[in-house]
Amino acid sequence: MKILVAIKQVPDTATQVKISGDPKAIETSGITWIISPYDEFAVEEALRIKEKRGQGDVVAVSLGPDRVKEALRSALAMGADRAVHVNDPALAGADTLLTARALAAVVKQESPALVICGRQAIDDDMGAVGAQLAELLGWPCASWIMEETVDADAKTVRVGRQVEGGLEVFDLPLPAVLSAQKGLNEPRYPTLKGIMGAKKKEIKDVKAADLALGDAAPQLTVTTLEALPPRPPGRIIQGEVKDAVKELVRALREDAKVI
Repeated sequence: MKILVAIKQVPDTATQVKISGDPKAIETSGITWIISPYDEFAVEEALRIKEKRGQGDVVAVSLGPDRVKEALRSALAMGADRAVHVNDPALAGADTLLTARALAAVVKQESPALVICGRQAIDDDMGAVGAQLAELLGWPCASWIMEETVDADAKTVRVGRQVEGGLEVFDLPLPAVLSAQKGLNEPRYPTLKGIMGAKKKEIKDVKAADLALGDAAPQLTVTTLEALPPRPPGRIIQGEVKDAVKELVRALREDAKVI
């Protein structure tokens, strides 16, 4: 059973993001880049499916510049068998739909039985690629899953999605697209053996022309990025508790207008 895992390289959550001289982009110097955390759940789940079945092929795929190979190497160090790197300046400003189109072309070339991605990337929080990819492929899609089980014949997958008070359970025919939510599993740390072995695993470079994408212009573009305004100073309400509570409620209702 072949499983394709779509990952994205994003700034580390501890990074202090700054807007660059170009107001449409962030300052990338000094940034530590990582696999988007939700994508790590996707990689881990693919590896668990392979291990449970005793055979299979886990392929990591990502779009982006040369530095994205670091993220793909991390997936390979976790245990993925090989990787595909869609690396083309023509896709530098790709929106979610163009990204999904590129991934769909890779999926058609690889012919996996299952595609798993994270529920959303933590940099832009769009959360759209998984569903768009499924739509382009004509495959069923289940998002934000907390459980999954592939049947013995690899014909269907049963997934559970958390809802208030329980799990919503679906049976999907394969091939299908799933997006992973926190709680699906606990991603493993790459071992030293895995890190060393990742250096020998294949990362296939792919260009836009190889995917026959045609018009590679995004339909959605960034107009400008703006820093968050500084947080106003807090206010301490003095006086007796009874009077302070009344003043707090009044301030929340009339000044802050949050209740």
